[in-house]
Amino acid sequence: MKRAMLELDEQQKAARDWFESLRDRICAAFETIERQAGSDAAFAYTPWDRADTSGEPGGGGVRGQMAGKVFEKVGVNVSTVGGQFSPKFAKSIPGAEEDPSFFATGISLVAHMANPHVPAVHMNTRFLTTTRRWFGGGADLNPAIRYGEDTEAFHARLRAACAAHDPTFYPRFSKWADEYFWLPHRGVPRGVGGIFYDHLEGHFDAHFAFTRDVGEAFLDIFPQIVRKRMDTPFTNEDMDRLLTFRGRYVEFNLLYDRGTLFGLKTGGNIDAILMSLPPLAKWQ
Repeated sequence: MKRAMLELDEQQKAARDWFESLRDRICAAFETIERQAGSDAAFAYTPWDRADTSGEPGGGGVRGQMAGKVFEKVGVNVSTVGGQFSPKFAKSIPGAEEDPSFFATGISLVAHMANPHVPAVHMNTRFLTTTRRWFGGGADLNPAIRYGEDTEAFHARLRAACAAHDPTFYPRFSKWADEYFWLPHRGVPRGVGGIFYDHLEGHFDAHFAFTRDVGEAFLDIFPQIVRKRMDTPFTNEDMDRLLTFRGRYVEFNLLYDRGTLFGLKTGGNIDAILMSLPPLAKWQ
């Protein structure tokens, strides 16, 4: 497929290259888990191009998806897009009101697991450019059946990543995650939290280093949790609990998720945007 090329500066290239390299390592780690479970599942990669409304090249991305024995459905997407925001949407984006031109590159991952004892997970990190430049992202754990030691291990690894850069990051960003990943219409959290951050700007090297460490922390801890739980026996009642929990996950992603809204408002690939939805869910 012919790629729609964008002209990138050095910071934009560095961020794009990191997100693509992290994608490759995560996918390899998840395929290794499938091998260990006796499955030959592998990621299928689908490139896509975005046509900007101005008629200029709008960039694109690659949607990676796998269905296996351990990972019932996992998507790992990287996109690098640019162009013009619509006037209405530009008003909601820092630095875009005076100039609607934008650039965005990032990685987005959602994994829905076959075993109800293995938590679903979300991870996203991104770099955006308008008349301002910033990093954002985070990771959060979403277990249908909660294990306190898994929650603590996940948070401890993210806490360590934050502490290496700023002692205020983890308290601020974990609180932000608790507030962001909340279903107000049900009055319950989406999962057990993690970190969420946005608008880290003004110090590219430092904030890029932090964003890389968030990716490394995720790649370190989540496969450990998967291996710990993936062979746990489960019942029909456990599966029913999982499917009901997934219904809540769908509600959040379609009603409140900023990434979903951003993708839809900027002409992203619909299959890549909605890959976060589970293959099966239920509502009582």
